[in-house]
Amino acid sequence: MDKLAKLVEGLSSKDDKYAYKCFKQLETLSEKSNSVYLYFNTFAEMLDSANLYIRTRGLILIATNAKWDKDHKIDEIIDKCLKRIMDDKPIAARQCIKALPNIAKHKPELVNCICTALRKANVEIYKSSMQSLVYNDIVTALEKINSI
Repeated sequence: MDKLAKLVEGLSSKDDKYAYKCFKQLETLSEKSNSVYLYFNTFAEMLDSANLYIRTRGLILIATNAKWDKDHKIDEIIDKCLKRIMDDKPIAARQCIKALPNIAKHKPELVNCICTALRKANVEIYKSSMQSLVYNDIVTALEKINSI
């Protein structure tokens, strides 16, 4: 098994420290080259995981690989990504919201649907202690997208 495949496999490890280490290495590699983009379908599948960390890792890796998406794979799964804005877990929702401007930057054809989904998000589904945090993330994401 090559190094990349081993790192991708490690994303779902029960050892959270190891999984996070694999994630960070893949994120760094994704910023430098399109080599990790080969595993895009795996990242898309991760969005359906019951584990919030796996869902989050998948979404962030999708966003980080947006600049390499010449096959328009993100376009095909954008609705699945946008569902994560209202993830059951506010921590996962916040990470998703923070990743969306990167998708918008590299996929201008998706800006309208991303902004619409952000504007429609109902932060009241979260505990009051989290509502303002999620709301502020949404405002910040919209500002970043509008400045692209």
